Amino acid sequence: MKELEPSEQHEIRWSKLQVRVATAAEIPWFDQQLAGHHYLGAGRPVGDYLRQVVAVDNKPVALLVWGPACYALKDRDLWIGWSACQRVERLKLIVQNRRFLLLTPKGGARNLGSQVLGAALRVLRQHWQQCFGYRPVLAETFTDLEAYVGTCYKASNWEPVGFSAGYSRHRADFYVPNERPKRLWLRPLVPEARQQLRGPQVPEECRGGLVAGPSGQLPIKEQELESLRQVFVKAPDPRAANTQYRTAAVLTIIALALLAGRREIAEIVRFATTLSQPQRRRLGLPRKKDTRAFYKVPGYDVFYQVLTRMDPEAFAALLTDWLRWRAGSLPAALALDGKMIRDHIGLLSVVQHEDGAPQAVAVYDQKEGTERCEQTAALAVLESLEALDGQLLTADPLHCQRKVARTIVEKGGDYLLQIKGNQKRLLKKAQKLDALQGTPFLPRPKPDMVESKPGNSTPLPSSPWRPTSALREP
Repeated sequence: MKELEPSEQHEIRWSKLQVRVATAAEIPWFDQQLAGHHYLGAGRPVGDYLRQVVAVDNKPVALLVWGPACYALKDRDLWIGWSACQRVERLKLIVQNRRFLLLTPKGGARNLGSQVLGAALRVLRQHWQQCFGYRPVLAETFTDLEAYVGTCYKASNWEPVGFSAGYSRHRADFYVPNERPKRLWLRPLVPEARQQLRGPQVPEECRGGLVAGPSGQLPIKEQELESLRQVFVKAPDPRAANTQYRTAAVLTIIALALLAGRREIAEIVRFATTLSQPQRRRLGLPRKKDTRAFYKVPGYDVFYQVLTRMDPEAFAALLTDWLRWRAGSLPAALALDGKMIRDHIGLLSVVQHEDGAPQAVAVYDQKEGTERCEQTAALAVLESLEALDGQLLTADPLHCQRKVARTIVEKGGDYLLQIKGNQKRLLKKAQKLDALQGTPFLPRPKPDMVESKPGNSTPLPSSPWRPTSALREP
């Protein structure tokens, strides 16, 4: 492979930049260039590790290395706004630019650095999926304050969001201060990067990068664990009097698993096995015989018996009261959604739009048509909320009902509900209002996009500034 000669630098045309993944045969040459010309050297490959070569007319002009993101960065995590569980699960969706080397003399080619970065970023997600089976959504990197200003990163739309703490890894789990904090830069690879990293679910193309949480990773802070357990101490035990696992411990584990997004009994069991020994001890789980510090967790049968025999309304009420005490005032945007735990129990939640954190819960047994269906549970959980002043609540077409809308309005909130094509009169009224008043914050669907099929759903348009006015009339 031929490197770019100085006399050829003026012939560079940015539209001809070619970015590709380094082949296996090129890796020794690639690492040799980094070892000889980059101030940090070649580095050591860890985790998902990608080498990119940027060339012009098959002549390399730059090398880039992408690898795993830092486990925890205060400024980055605040910028994203995700929870500790989400960070552990979705950390691989962030990639770090570990090395960036131009193969031309400094200042020899104007704007080459920013153009190379831009070209590399445009194909990074595609390259990453080809190599590792999933697409990242955010890139991070650092610049040394004493050596580089980071002009090329700024020119290619990277955002400076803070600084590192100034520590270097000394051993696998030990860091020492180096007194040289680095500037942290972030670059979204998709427009909705933050929403995808902190939302309830990630896109299908990103799910290959999700990992299970490590042992002891809780959806709440450690100091809140005891307060949650105390909530369930007085809950009645639906099982026999002589039980190995106390009800408070079992119900607390179920609540923690639900808050962490688990919806199957098997998932709850797996979540329980990840609890650390100190956490198991604080929950009051029994100690294994002939051991000093090994505490057992319930198995599938224990969770099955408790879930099928307990009073679900009482459980939901206790958990909702604890959520209110912990969270305080409700956020500005909420979503109403229901999920079934197998065929045993359905959990309907009022959750935050940003990170999916529950604010209130209720239980049901069927989607509709029974005294304990999801529609009835929705009314019950809405009526249990003290107020919705200033909040916007969204829900799927199942909850596009007069009673739901009226309850939200009476609580002082606004709503944005979806409607199905089988609600013909309501759909026509919404389309008529949309034609007369317009909908500034929702796209206007084309006429052929709305079909009268039971599975088709369309957001309910509203007046220009009040999203509830289309349904406020009884």
